[in-house]
Amino acid sequence: MKRYKYKYGITLVEILVVVAIISILATMVIGIASRINDQSKERGLESTFTLLESALQEYYDGTDKFPEQPEKNVANALIHSEYLYSELDLMPESRKILGRIAESLVKNEYGTIDTQPEIYDPWGMVIDYIYVAGDNFPDLVSAGPDKIFGTADDISNKQ
Repeated sequence: MKRYKYKYGITLVEILVVVAIISILATMVIGIASRINDQSKERGLESTFTLLESALQEYYDGTDKFPEQPEKNVANALIHSEYLYSELDLMPESRKILGRIAESLVKNEYGTIDTQPEIYDPWGMVIDYIYVAGDNFPDLVSAGPDKIFGTADDISNKQ
């Protein structure tokens, strides 16, 4: 009877090692892709804040005041955003700058055809607008990636 020295095949341990390595690599790639996605959304939000700040400055240059919105109630962020858009839309210079905001971030989701749209962040949440007379500049606040206002990941134009 002949015995073969070499056996060809794959053991269960070898298969498990390969699966474990592939799982680790997939987890790393997904984590990196998720972080890159969040960073691009944060940059997009910074660009939107910059455009809104420019529009607010043009509004101020034309009226010598910012649109007043003293209420700091995030439950009414939708109304605050509509108010900001409607006020900035009144000034031709501000309106031009508003037109440069990405169309995907300016929506009229909750109003009728004749109401003003709201301004959204890249995560799909409305941007809150707050200005109390006497402040240096208005606050623009995004709920951030967790989509909840008042948490640590909120993003403001004053950060």
